[in-house]
Amino acid sequence: KGGKKRKIKYVVMHTVEGSYKGCISWFRNAKSKVSAHYVIGEAGELYALVPEGARAWHAGVASWRGKSDINDASIGIELVNPGHEWGYRPFPERQMAGLERLTADVLARHAIPKRNVVGHSDVTPGRKKDPGELFDWRRLARAGIGLWPSRPVVAREMGLALEIGAAGSEVKALQEALAEFGYGIDPDGRFGTATRAVVEAFQRHFRPERVDGIAEPETSQLLFQLLHLAA
Repeated sequence: KGGKKRKIKYVVMHTVEGSYKGCISWFRNAKSKVSAHYVIGEAGELYALVPEGARAWHAGVASWRGKSDINDASIGIELVNPGHEWGYRPFPERQMAGLERLTADVLARHAIPKRNVVGHSDVTPGRKKDPGELFDWRRLARAGIGLWPSRPVVAREMGLALEIGAAGSEVKALQEALAEFGYGIDPDGRFGTATRAVVEAFQRHFRPERVDGIAEPETSQLLFQLLHLAA
């Protein structure tokens, strides 16, 4: 459109089921109505499908840090994995190593804040779960890719656990913190299914050992640590 250069602000991680070659064939098929910039196979194979300067159709209806057209400003990376519906499994070392190299190169080319390296589930809470709780976000953060919190010091039993049906200032403060970090959420002070979906997405990324949608003290502490790191 008039030669305007696309400003890249986000990297979005996905999973795609099928064989490496089958996934590439699917993305290259116009009937699929989806696309991505890169596909990484379980053996670390890398295929570039869409130039970084061009828009790819990978995120769908999504939101992060107040922006709804994520496809317009992001790089989409697909990792071959059966996903939650077809036998979800850990991501092999060669695949993660290939992802680490690729993402480091992408970040070297674009000024992308660490908080904007996200999963599909982060930008579409309640609709998507990928790349999921087995994805090694901690490893990427150690390589300078994305954020990862330190562990909380307060026991889980100490403080309020917010869940479905809760309402009031504590719920609104949680929602406002989630929105400040980047999640698409309406801080209305009521803990309903939409808030639970966002809490689950947050936990799937930053507290993957227990994804239950309950904002107990550990989850809240992790969130506020991340806000401090992202500041």
